[in-house]
Amino acid sequence: SFESSGYQSTSRIPEVNDDGCHWTENPEDIDVTLRIPGLIRQPAEALAVMFSTTTVSVTAFGRIVWSCIQMGVSDIDDCSFMTIEGEDGIPIIQMNLRKRDLDE
Repeated sequence: SFESSGYQSTSRIPEVNDDGCHWTENPEDIDVTLRIPGLIRQPAEALAVMFSTTTVSVTAFGRIVWSCIQMGVSDIDDCSFMTIEGEDGIPIIQMNLRKRDLDE
């Protein structure tokens, strides 16, 4: 089974590489762990994730604070997330995105 993983920055500033997004992808799904430094001291309970078939958005207090465009298509009925308090005050967002079988 094929699997790949890596880190990406969550910053919009090109010179800043915070490695805040860790992802692991296999043929069935993608697991993502986000640590967005700009959300320091925000309560994990105030964060949510909105899934669409081609994008993912993180909200804080109902406002979108981070988003990404997927390279594939996900099955939004089989995506999940959880948020936890990080030790350094930066909340941790863990997501699982199930890939849609395009043959369906």
